[in-house]
Amino acid sequence: MTNYLKSNYILEKHIYIGNIPAILFRSKENKELIPTIIFYHGWSSDKETQRMRGFILSSVGYQVIIPDAIYHGERNALDNYDLEDAAEYFWDTIFTNIEESSIIMDELVSKYDADPNRIGVMGNSMGGFTAAGVFAHNPDIKALVVLNGSCAWEISNKIFKKSFEIKTTEEQKPVEEKIIKMDPINNLESLVNRPILLLHGDSDTVVSVEGQTVFYNKIRSMYEDKEKIKFIQYPDLNHFVTTNMMEESVAWFYKYL
Repeated sequence: MTNYLKSNYILEKHIYIGNIPAILFRSKENKELIPTIIFYHGWSSDKETQRMRGFILSSVGYQVIIPDAIYHGERNALDNYDLEDAAEYFWDTIFTNIEESSIIMDELVSKYDADPNRIGVMGNSMGGFTAAGVFAHNPDIKALVVLNGSCAWEISNKIFKKSFEIKTTEEQKPVEEKIIKMDPINNLESLVNRPILLLHGDSDTVVSVEGQTVFYNKIRSMYEDKEKIKFIQYPDLNHFVTTNMMEESVAWFYKYL
């Protein structure tokens, strides 16, 4: 544990939800049901790498849980996380995160005092893809924040394959079909009028901003309250999370969670 993140006011605890290792942050003074944020890390990252973000969110009153995804952290981490690994494991990791999300939510409510009516989800990069999918397929989650991720999976997947010259094999066709079926942009009826904040650098060379642009332009007109859908692009920013992004995230959850 990094000493400078220790606090007399914030509890940080390593926990297991089933076989899912995670870090839990919360105020030491909480005695009631707590608004809770599930934060998903990106490809090649892990829960430990995201501790500062968990600490920031918990310091303003939220309970935060950061789980390790499969093939990351304590869960059989890969050796390289290269293009070959990404082609094989990227989408499997996202789908597994979504499948496990209900387990995490149930235990947060039953064991960790999470308010079932005030659960938000957030993620960066691959974690942003995950958060969008979890939100799209769970109507009980109150608010979503996506950092440098995508709510238009099929579009982003096509960009990935073109940019990195990845060819679809016969074995990968079921994955392609599942991407289309679970793609948030293909499930707009479950998203409309729910609070969604999209934050993305307009010069991102890892996850193109194009997917979020298409998604936002398609869904915004469907909202009755346009304040509940917001898309901020950061000029000349590549694949990074900035202080401004974290500030916008905190403000969004303060308003809707």
